[in-house]
Amino acid sequence: MKKFSYEARDQSSGKIVKASVQADSESAAARLLSEQGFNPLSIKETDESTGFFSKLTGRITMKDKIVFTRQLATLIGAGLPLAQSLRTIVDQTENKQLQGIAQEVLTAVEGGKSLSEAFSKRKDVFGPIFIALVSAGEASGTLDQSLQRVATQQEKDAAVMSKIKGALTYPIIVLFVILGVVVFMLVTVVPQVENLYDDLGKSLPLLTQIMVDAAKIVTSWWWVILIVVGIGIYFLLQYFKTESGIKAKDSFKLNVPIFKGLFRKLYMARFARTGQTLLSTGVSMLDTLKITGDALNNTIVQGSIVRAAEKVKGGKELSTALQPEDYILPLVPQMIKIGEQSGRIDEMMGKTAQVYEDELDEEIKTISTMIEPLLMVVLAVVAGGMVGAILFPIYSLVNGINV
Repeated sequence: MKKFSYEARDQSSGKIVKASVQADSESAAARLLSEQGFNPLSIKETDESTGFFSKLTGRITMKDKIVFTRQLATLIGAGLPLAQSLRTIVDQTENKQLQGIAQEVLTAVEGGKSLSEAFSKRKDVFGPIFIALVSAGEASGTLDQSLQRVATQQEKDAAVMSKIKGALTYPIIVLFVILGVVVFMLVTVVPQVENLYDDLGKSLPLLTQIMVDAAKIVTSWWWVILIVVGIGIYFLLQYFKTESGIKAKDSFKLNVPIFKGLFRKLYMARFARTGQTLLSTGVSMLDTLKITGDALNNTIVQGSIVRAAEKVKGGKELSTALQPEDYILPLVPQMIKIGEQSGRIDEMMGKTAQVYEDELDEEIKTISTMIEPLLMVVLAVVAGGMVGAILFPIYSLVNGINV
């Protein structure tokens, strides 16, 4: 898809409109504008910068989307017409990329499209949950309430992911520091020990010799190491884009020691919270399961949801369909069963989500508490090995001289 800026005359009002649109070609952009009720006056392809700094500063964050959704819900709830609400948001939005997308949505709405149809053209930004809730809100006449639910859903997801990233950031930083210290010692200190032994005409102890050989490899072939590591990372990232790579990565998350409980509770919280949001807005059970499966961001758990959906389609209750699935934690079907019996599945899924979100907080605290002593042990072993490899031969020389 290419981006085109255009100037067109609105056929209904006669006003001149300036905005942007995404299409495969200039002619496709012209057809799209004509379908939306505009007479194109000029269409030019926009030369978008793809530099690193541009991507970093122009990207749409979760906070941007939450603010956008809250503002739209507030304006619609205050009784403003949809087009006027979108126009106000276009004027107030500071993020240029999001502003352009809001303008595209406004253009589509003014051209006769429904809000959900306008948003569906940018699924890459808004996602299936957002579009499904907007569509349900339009059908039920509660668009502002649906948008508020979307914003709440986004905030809860963002809060959970922020906690998980926080728990993972500390050990990653410490490991990089350890690696940096090891490289520094290999490059600066170890060669001096070797020179000292060479001057005295003595052979190095085994551990020190290993360190010396490693230092020589690092100093002489550092560029080869960087190239090999870079190529390895590139091919690993490419593999993770394949079907088998995605499955391997998703399976690893669900079974990796220490973190597997965290990831499993994360997916259950996301499944239950998304299901509650969709069902409470009037989305059908089958559509809810499909959208929720897509939103989990894990193909293994998504497969469990898809299999359960097929059973529900065949007449089984959702609690029964979820029961035999390996990666669906037991509390989920149990709570859904209560909801089925009381006729309040959405409420029970909300309570289930709250349980797992609370457990996630405790899991993150537990993992953080466990990781600190483990990192200290790793640091002690690495530091002890380095010190032993450097100081042991020096002490041996000193003792030899004294004798």
